[in-house]
Amino acid sequence: MNQEELKGKIEKIMDEHYTGTLATVVRDQPLTRYMTFFHEGLTLYTPTSIDTHKTDEIEANPNVHVLLGYEGEGFGDTFIEFEGKATIKEDKETKHELWNEHLEKYFEGPDDPKLVFLKLTPTNIRLMNKSGEPPLSLDL
Repeated sequence: MNQEELKGKIEKIMDEHYTGTLATVVRDQPLTRYMTFFHEGLTLYTPTSIDTHKTDEIEANPNVHVLLGYEGEGFGDTFIEFEGKATIKEDKETKHELWNEHLEKYFEGPDDPKLVFLKLTPTNIRLMNKSGEPPLSLDL
């Protein structure tokens, strides 16, 4: 599979799967939680509150890891492993661009001062293939 095909498969997983795990680093240990993700190209975004531990963890260490695409079928699921650097986006443009009605349960609107988005810029993405096929890394 060439790199363009691989990028297409990765973006397809990002298009079809919104829930995954986000791992941050706390005192040199990983801490993982489920999050909702959106993407623009290969960059992931996830909403959160500025008051959460995640924002403190990312300010201390921006390295993150995401698993996205697992379907719960067990062995052989195709998914991606995403390594990247996180930044906290609290500007009005980002909040309005990424706002959607699903966030209404948690925030008063795109101008809610507690709403921020974590922007996850990839440093490495691997496609974990169905059973029997080796993982493939996308050149970034």
